[in-house]
Amino acid sequence: MPTEVTVLGSYATAIVVDTDLIPVTGQTVIGRNYRETFGGKGSDIAVQAARLGAAVTFVGVIGDDQRGRDFLELMSTEAIDVSHCRISTERPTGVGLIIKDRAAHNVIVVDPAANDLLGSQDLEAAADVLSSADVVVAQLESPVATVMDGLTRAHAAGVRTVLNPAPAVAVETLTAHGRLDVIDVLTPNETEARVLLGLPADDQTPTDELARRLLALGPQAVVITRGEDGADIVTATQQAHVEALPVKAIDSNGAGDSFTAALSVALAEGQTLVDAASFAAATAGLCCEHWETVPSYQNRATVENAMKKEAS
Repeated sequence: MPTEVTVLGSYATAIVVDTDLIPVTGQTVIGRNYRETFGGKGSDIAVQAARLGAAVTFVGVIGDDQRGRDFLELMSTEAIDVSHCRISTERPTGVGLIIKDRAAHNVIVVDPAANDLLGSQDLEAAADVLSSADVVVAQLESPVATVMDGLTRAHAAGVRTVLNPAPAVAVETLTAHGRLDVIDVLTPNETEARVLLGLPADDQTPTDELARRLLALGPQAVVITRGEDGADIVTATQQAHVEALPVKAIDSNGAGDSFTAALSVALAEGQTLVDAASFAAATAGLCCEHWETVPSYQNRATVENAMKKEAS
């Protein structure tokens, strides 16, 4: 039987433009290759987890529009359970505006739209999958209060919980809606870790120290992703680092979601945190060799073969 992963999350249609450089305030640049594709951190995590072999359930809200219908078609194609995804006529399906440059960097602005409607009634309706999954994973494109409520419910049922705190908020925003000890694994990147701690974006505190500060706030484990530099892992009894898989990166968009999904699947399967993080780093690295999010996400065999090749 496949492991069960429940994603408490978001969907947003990605509206993407490529350009030579990311514009600064007041600057206009010429773009190219406009396209609309699948996006949203919750949806990305769900797709990647499913491709790695998990039985995935998506809990969220979409609009009653063509973009929402496109999402449901994607979920059907990926064999993801959407019986707990609510269709609302109040708000449209979410959108994300993405600018990508030639160096594989990006900036993203998200309008959550229907995602903002995810609330306690949706958690009540999904109580069974929140309490029976092997792992419940969430991110912050959904209302923080709902996310913390969902993680609290899963934790109370003995389910392992993972939170990717993105888009990042100050830790006080999270603690206003719950206790951080309901989070088994917190997976920020370096920038998100600084935001959580209220530090400037250019703060030079070492990553492992950021992780220790976050750990002291309540999570059972902190895994800070560092792109091509791998990931740092800190728990009450362990500090470790896993290396990234060497890749030729062309697009980093969605790599954090890929990492969180792979980590959640591996933990659901019973892997140790270090082994799960190593698997997640390889999965995320491989996605950076391709454009977009959903088209870049690899299956289990591809990831395992790449890891075996690197180890040989």
